[in-house]
Amino acid sequence: MEGSWPQQEGWLLGLLLSLLLQGSSTFTQNSNSFTINCSGFDVNGLNKTAFKSVFDRKAFRPVVNFSIPTRVNISFTLSAILEVNAQIQLLTSFLWLEMFWENPFINWNPEECGGITDLTVAAENFWLPDIFIMEFMDIDQTPTQLVAYVNSKGHIKYKKPMKVTSICNLDIFYFPFDQQNCTLTFTSFLYTVNDMLLGLDKEVWEMAKTSQHLIQNQGEWQLLGINKATRKLAVGSSLYDQIMFYVAIRRRPRLYIINLLVPSGFLIAIDALSFFLPAEGGNRPPFKMTLLLGYTVFLLMMNDLLPASGTPLISVYFALCLSLMVVSLLESIFLTYLLNLVTTQPPPMPHWLHWLLLHYLRATDCYKKSQKDNGGPDPKPLHLPGLKEPGVKAGPAKAWLDGDPQSPWEQLDHQQKVDIWVKFSLILDTFLFWIYLAFMTSSLITVIVLWIN
Repeated sequence: MEGSWPQQEGWLLGLLLSLLLQGSSTFTQNSNSFTINCSGFDVNGLNKTAFKSVFDRKAFRPVVNFSIPTRVNISFTLSAILEVNAQIQLLTSFLWLEMFWENPFINWNPEECGGITDLTVAAENFWLPDIFIMEFMDIDQTPTQLVAYVNSKGHIKYKKPMKVTSICNLDIFYFPFDQQNCTLTFTSFLYTVNDMLLGLDKEVWEMAKTSQHLIQNQGEWQLLGINKATRKLAVGSSLYDQIMFYVAIRRRPRLYIINLLVPSGFLIAIDALSFFLPAEGGNRPPFKMTLLLGYTVFLLMMNDLLPASGTPLISVYFALCLSLMVVSLLESIFLTYLLNLVTTQPPPMPHWLHWLLLHYLRATDCYKKSQKDNGGPDPKPLHLPGLKEPGVKAGPAKAWLDGDPQSPWEQLDHQQKVDIWVKFSLILDTFLFWIYLAFMTSSLITVIVLWIN
């Protein structure tokens, strides 16, 4: 009997230790669940001391086990495109950023709180994820006095407005029919993938549809769509989670068509119609000079609407218009000089020019004969002062135009030489006029295609 006492004492001691360990385990397990005492909230209002234990933890990431990363779901709404600066390659936009995460230390029973399921609490009382935009190129001016939405299950929703000035690789070649694709990359500055993972709270098409509805009638730019790509960012041995959004925007070209393309088209059309003025009268060069000066003033006044950097297609168009008007003025001056010269002393025509003129006349001979057979009008000849009615006569002049090598230039009389130079002048004038028409037609087709697409 005496020998059995130590055995009974050992058995009792073991039972006592087992009960203590079980109680300690039960206490530790239950201590992981925090329930906020919200009784009386529906009568006396919210009690700040009930959330004191939660507010005291705002300096730490809200997790029970720090080996488990916090998942933060994000979404944004692009409400305005304020400015697109092509010179310094910046996009300024206004967006609402929304972040959602879970705080396991927040929990209350809505039945004990008068049916309260959601609360708005000052955001400064909670831990906030350090989500930022990698392309951000300005100081963050987000207001500090913001609130967060908290529900009874510990889910936190935090919204903040942001004016984002982000770098964007802009291609202005097709200005004002250009489309740009800018990126907004959301990531954490401090937390790696071991501490924070990013996800989407909404589908991308939902964000794009909401954004398009807000900015469809605002500003110069139109939102085409939003796409996303999820990838990891490696910085040394650290790996960060990130979500990249591709924001596709298109410029509304109506303002530039009315202020740039339409006036330029009118001026170039008037310059083309000036070819119907008589070349021998001497009134065409002054008229074209006036148009050229007016076009130069137009370009100077509209210079502020053009991009300050790069070479857009519209600048090439304006340069071609100006070049055509200069060539047209020089051609009119040359024709006036030539027609005045041939009335006194017609110069001999070079052989290469004779060859070109000969091939052109032979090519158009069939067309002229068919036009005469159909009763069509003859081309209107030039009437130079002090000369007879132009027209190539039979004899040496006709043989010279037919390419007869035995008919030298010296055998032609004065009137025949004048007639040959007049034909050349008419051909040159017609050739430049057709270049004008081809340029105007191709420009109009290009503008329509770019506008439609």
